[in-house]
Amino acid sequence: MPPDLAAVGAFRYHDFTMTTQTVKTRFAPSPTGYLHLGNIRTALFNALLARRQSGRFVLRIEDTDRERSRPEYIAALLDDLRWLGLDWQEGAGVGGPHAPYAQSERTAVYAEYYQRLDAVGHVYPCFCTPAELALSRKAQQSAGQPPRYAGTCAHLNEVERRARWERGLQPTLRFRVPPGRTVEFTDLVRGPQRFASDHIGDFVIRRADGGAQFFFVNAVDDSLMGITHVLRGEDHLTNTPRQLLLLEALGLPAPEYGHMALIVGAAGGPLSKREGDFSVRELRAAGYLPEALLNYLARLGHRYEHDEWMEPAELAAGFAVAHLGRAPAHYDEAQLLHWQTEVVGRAAPERLWTWMGSMVHERVPPDRREEFIAAVRPNTRFPADAVFWANRLFGGDWAPSDDSRTAIAAAGPAFFAQALAVYAEYGAAYRPLVEDLKRRTGAKGKDLFMPLRAALTGETHGPELARVLALLPPDVARRRLEACC
Repeated sequence: MPPDLAAVGAFRYHDFTMTTQTVKTRFAPSPTGYLHLGNIRTALFNALLARRQSGRFVLRIEDTDRERSRPEYIAALLDDLRWLGLDWQEGAGVGGPHAPYAQSERTAVYAEYYQRLDAVGHVYPCFCTPAELALSRKAQQSAGQPPRYAGTCAHLNEVERRARWERGLQPTLRFRVPPGRTVEFTDLVRGPQRFASDHIGDFVIRRADGGAQFFFVNAVDDSLMGITHVLRGEDHLTNTPRQLLLLEALGLPAPEYGHMALIVGAAGGPLSKREGDFSVRELRAAGYLPEALLNYLARLGHRYEHDEWMEPAELAAGFAVAHLGRAPAHYDEAQLLHWQTEVVGRAAPERLWTWMGSMVHERVPPDRREEFIAAVRPNTRFPADAVFWANRLFGGDWAPSDDSRTAIAAAGPAFFAQALAVYAEYGAAYRPLVEDLKRRTGAKGKDLFMPLRAALTGETHGPELARVLALLPPDVARRRLEACC
């Protein structure tokens, strides 16, 4: 039987947690939009914890928001998680012993547990309208009190309830929070936590339209699915005492909770589009590679012993809940770009070629593919960079940058006349070409290489000049040098 909440004083949720030895974590997104960095970091940390402990990672779809949940968002989040390599061993699209894994399909399960609470008097119907609740909150705030439900319907008798039903009022279902209790638990990230039940107030666990509320279904599903550890954002910290009270009332074991610091922008405020609030869809479309996101997000609010490139298995092996920080995690685009550069530098040529896309494939001759990848890899972070250099090297006419025009003008026509002459003699043989050009013009260092690069590519920086000379079609190289004479 569920425990009698009113008969228990302070209750520590320690011996009441899961006893199974297998670590089991979960990611439980609401399909009301595309996954963002904060969502993915939550999924990643839970996946890493499970993998680190040779446990199981579960994907549950919390689609109780009937108006905003969309099938296309579910399909997108499954695709995004697979793209990132965050494979789950149980849940949506995979199945498992606790199916179904979409909350919209678990109505009968929730109905059973609502009935259990009702049978022991832990819930009651609440007929208060939204307008009445708003007035009550306003009065409490005016009196300097924390806003919570005033208990208006907590002690209605059967006659009073029937009268409200006859008036057509559709009640919500509220959980009766026991008074005078202290809810204590040890947060995996933040340590010991204490909450007074008198500050919580009776809360809704079923909406007036019959739809389930997050507090209830999230807790019940975690327990029934055997989830042992929940890592989630600190914005859920105040939900935890409510959920622990619910599980206690139902006689169900509770997972261990850890509440992570949220991701904020550089100024410390909420993320914006300018400061990293991008969906995974947008990041993929821009050309970010999954390993870049994994290496970046694994360090966003979490510390590794060595700040170096890691494969997914290494990220899991080095993950530790004890290394999760309590301070806000600041989004840093430069760090994300750093890891993107690392991935591009390590990726196999075949993978990079596919990633660079059709516009590069159309420009670069098939027999020059490997040379092109080797040449532009150090100057490429995204497919757009590869497209730029494909156009510069194989695109015929080009418009030099302002810096290139300045460098070309400073070198003067005589320099390029000599450059044209040595190119005619040596072609793409880089070393003899530059040595002879140096001898003929007296130019050296930047005064030699910058104007030559500017003439050949229209840029003052870029791939190694030797590789540029080897890739440029001879007629293109001659025409560009002639244009500067």
